[in-house]
Amino acid sequence: MPVRDMINFLPIDEVKKTDHFIYVVKIENQGNRAKVRQEIGNPYLSRSKTVWMKREEDFEANLSGEEGTTEETKSSWFKRIKKGILTSTAEKKETPEGLWTKCPSCNYICTVTELRENLFVCPKDGHHHRIGSDEYFEILFNDNKYDILFENIRSKDFLHFTDLKSYQKRLEETWNKTDITDSIRIAAGQVREHHMVIGCMDFEFIGGSLGSVMGERIARAVDYCLQHRTPLMIICKSGGARMMESAFSLMQLAKVSAKLSQLTDARIPYISLLTDPSFGGISASFGMLGDLNIAEPGALIGFAGPRVIRETIKKDLPEGFQRSEFLLEHGFLDFIVNRKELKHKIATVLTLLKN
Repeated sequence: MPVRDMINFLPIDEVKKTDHFIYVVKIENQGNRAKVRQEIGNPYLSRSKTVWMKREEDFEANLSGEEGTTEETKSSWFKRIKKGILTSTAEKKETPEGLWTKCPSCNYICTVTELRENLFVCPKDGHHHRIGSDEYFEILFNDNKYDILFENIRSKDFLHFTDLKSYQKRLEETWNKTDITDSIRIAAGQVREHHMVIGCMDFEFIGGSLGSVMGERIARAVDYCLQHRTPLMIICKSGGARMMESAFSLMQLAKVSAKLSQLTDARIPYISLLTDPSFGGISASFGMLGDLNIAEPGALIGFAGPRVIRETIKKDLPEGFQRSEFLLEHGFLDFIVNRKELKHKIATVLTLLKN
């Protein structure tokens, strides 16, 4: 439709001003060739003042998807084989969620299956991905056979604590989402030829925080080890004490430390495995009280985080500060063990300590 005829369809007051123009774009299909026409003007100005601009562009583009005659369309990287989109919505393939994963250290992308076969260690740079108790138990126990202990102990909101939501509601949401009863799970089984009790923290349960249930489960695990003369290992992965339990959580630091001293008196080995991250009350108590304190490569270990320390002392921290390699160099760790060698190392250590 010409610009002048368009005036009948537009508000008159809007186009009678001298600084108003009408802008029309018209696209025509002329034998599979896209032709664009642009017209700009204001017919209410006097003819001597009327400014009309017309422009036509021939894209030489074949609307059916075939190659055009210009250099731009001849070398097109995309070429439609058939006209139209023939794939039905039901036949479209969706990529399953969680099929691929990217290493946070080197950005290497691989399938979850490949990563699992490599014990969740990056095949490219050896970065140790964070894993939960199920994965650690599968790595350590023979044939993935073990008994879970003390699952009947559950957290309660004695203080009726509320921040963004009530503590009780937060617990219920976490139980429903993760199927984990608390931030640590205790299991007993065979590691090579040794019967062993392993307590493993799950970071996905409120950041693996130390609460009254964790302290009670570890205390009962110590009693089990004393009764059966069984070595104990705790795999630490935590952000610290659980603030929703206030003093109840802080009391667990002394409680667990006291129970571990009973293992020392009974000459039963206790091994502390520090993984990424191990912070706060964990590292301030039983995380550093092992007969052997070991860690995974690249694990972040400390009391306060590096950002907090940097802002407090107003100085740049050494490269690799609070990483397991840094702590090994400064005498806080006995050795660093790769996850692929973890089971063999633990069995060897227990054999040496037993003899």
